Amino acid sequence: MSTVECAFEVLGTPDAEPLIILHGFFASSRNWRQVAEKLAAHYHVYVLDMRNHGLSPHHPVMDYAVMAADLLLFMDTHDLTKSHLLGHSMGGKIAIWFALNHPERVDKLIVADIAPVSYTHCFNNLIEALKELPLSEISNRKQAEQWLAPHIPELSYRQFLLQNLILKEGAYCWRVDLDIFESQAPNIIAFPDVEHLAPYTGSALFLGGGESKYIKAEAVSPLFPQATISMIAGAGHWLHVQQPVEFLRQVENFLAMR
Repeated sequence: MSTVECAFEVLGTPDAEPLIILHGFFASSRNWRQVAEKLAAHYHVYVLDMRNHGLSPHHPVMDYAVMAADLLLFMDTHDLTKSHLLGHSMGGKIAIWFALNHPERVDKLIVADIAPVSYTHCFNNLIEALKELPLSEISNRKQAEQWLAPHIPELSYRQFLLQNLILKEGAYCWRVDLDIFESQAPNIIAFPDVEHLAPYTGSALFLGGGESKYIKAEAVSPLFPQATISMIAGAGHWLHVQQPVEFLRQVENFLAMR
């Protein structure tokens, strides 16, 4: 299995308990900076760029086994025997897979709006729209946002995706490799077989958006018998953005419990 060394940001004091944050598909460490800054008051926070995202290396394989291996390499490289994990969406699935395979390396587990299941949605139309964006005709980000509007109606989601559009040597280009994203998207939607794995019996919190349907209690409970499932009202899939105060309150309370 070919691992990559993930780029990362680190906040807080080294003598505090470590906390690793794992972002979702198409995101990066920068999307979690405000949350990380708050949590850094009490924890030594590492915010990773997963492979093919942010400033991390590109690699043609992107599934939960290899990304969990990247996380293990990161912990070993930084002498983290054990750490709290906080993962959202794709990052939540990485954290789930890691906890099931390396329970001794996890202190407390927080999973944001995802479950250990294979979903049925598809990224094909989204990625095709991004690939068709006429980069040579784009002179500013607003033009790109307007061009994508018919394909991606939600403004906040367009703006989120366009964080991957960067200006390089006077021309716009994608920071991510959209061909890799297209070929590997089915792995992101799916989840590996767990029948051979023992349940994770440590402390776990599954936080869901009250308006989201990603949390599947029937899939969580058998694998995480000690897990608490909590839904945040007024939030969808992007619960840490839509309800940041309540999200942080629940995360901090859970991490502080002994």
